[in-house]
Amino acid sequence: MRTRLVNISHLLTGNLVGSVVGMLGFLVTARALGATDYGVLALTYSYTRAVGLIVGFQSWQPLIKYGAELSGEEHLEDYRSLLKFGLVVDISAALLSYLVAIGFALLFGPLVGIGGNTIEQVIIYSTVLLFQINGLPTAVFRLAGRFRLLAYGSVVGGIARLVLCAAGLLAGMGLLYFVIVWTLTQVLGSVVVLGMALVEIRRQGMRRFISAPLKGVTERFKGLLSFTIGSNVELTVRSSASEFDTLLVGAFTDPAGAGLYHIAKRLGRLVVQIGVQVQAVLYPDVARLWAQGDLAMFRRTVLQTEIMLAVFGLAMVVGTVLGIQPVLDWTVGKAFAGAGPLAMVQMMAVAIIMSGSALRTALFAMGRQLAVLKVVLVSTLMFHATALTMIPLIGAMGANIANVVMGIVGLIGLLRVYHSAFSAES
Repeated sequence: MRTRLVNISHLLTGNLVGSVVGMLGFLVTARALGATDYGVLALTYSYTRAVGLIVGFQSWQPLIKYGAELSGEEHLEDYRSLLKFGLVVDISAALLSYLVAIGFALLFGPLVGIGGNTIEQVIIYSTVLLFQINGLPTAVFRLAGRFRLLAYGSVVGGIARLVLCAAGLLAGMGLLYFVIVWTLTQVLGSVVVLGMALVEIRRQGMRRFISAPLKGVTERFKGLLSFTIGSNVELTVRSSASEFDTLLVGAFTDPAGAGLYHIAKRLGRLVVQIGVQVQAVLYPDVARLWAQGDLAMFRRTVLQTEIMLAVFGLAMVVGTVLGIQPVLDWTVGKAFAGAGPLAMVQMMAVAIIMSGSALRTALFAMGRQLAVLKVVLVSTLMFHATALTMIPLIGAMGANIANVVMGIVGLIGLLRVYHSAFSAES
């Protein structure tokens, strides 16, 4: 646990810096554009991110699961083929995401709140999807224990974005300027992380892994293809709630309402990063423990992590209730005061969802991705049912309530599946 906490601290430090810098970029942009234009940018960002997550693959999950079982020179060629498989999946998904984002926006954009001027911004910002090759770098850094590189590599683009956004605020620039800045800096961050991953692969002695044969890779790694597809389906279903919520608010209200909701959501994302980074450190460890059959240590590791996440989530809820309104007044200004109550409820949802992070990771390590998918499917259906009912009645707050409902249903489902699966394996 001490080693994990050190690795988590590296990830949290780097990602906290990255998240804070990113949040400052959003706040500067919001102050420069006002609620309506910021709402247009928020819809553009949410739509593009949603398409990237729904169409893209979580290739790092199968790479870590099967890569954790390989060690020694005798498995070097298998590892090279596995990495190439992940890179091919990433590149294919990036190209498909770009085409889907533009095509869907042109044909059906108004159905998800993307219409008029927003479509022009989407066409520009969708360029980031072509460079969204994140699965391979994530797997390489996590398997090698190079959490420091993973943590600090993505900060470069965020710092460049903050500087350029601040310059735009001072110069009185409009919406188009900020969309271009967000596009270029996002691409910069992705390129830097991919370059660092290729250097790390070379450092490990796996030169020219691009030339590794792919023939028979799915036979050598039994279940690789089904695991890859399953993780994508699970992410697609989950992302339909976590990414389409802003679009739903925009579709049922207006860009200004979407902007207020997005500010509250971005504050919640700062805390979500805690759960994400804990998963990043935990997954390789529990995958190895499960492969070794050390069930006692496996269970203790998961329990310790769950307790830590629950305590932290509760502390963040209390902190948000006490301090959100002064923070909003000091940063984005009085125009976004309505985001305060939204942020309080959003933080409750985030704390509940984050509490299940270790359980989801453990079930993936146990090969129970189908069970996780079922839980995610049920909780997501509850989200959409609640959101579609509540948003037309009470506006953006309906999306926050839907997130709370989804979090409760998901946590209960993961707990039941985990205890059932562990008892069966024991």
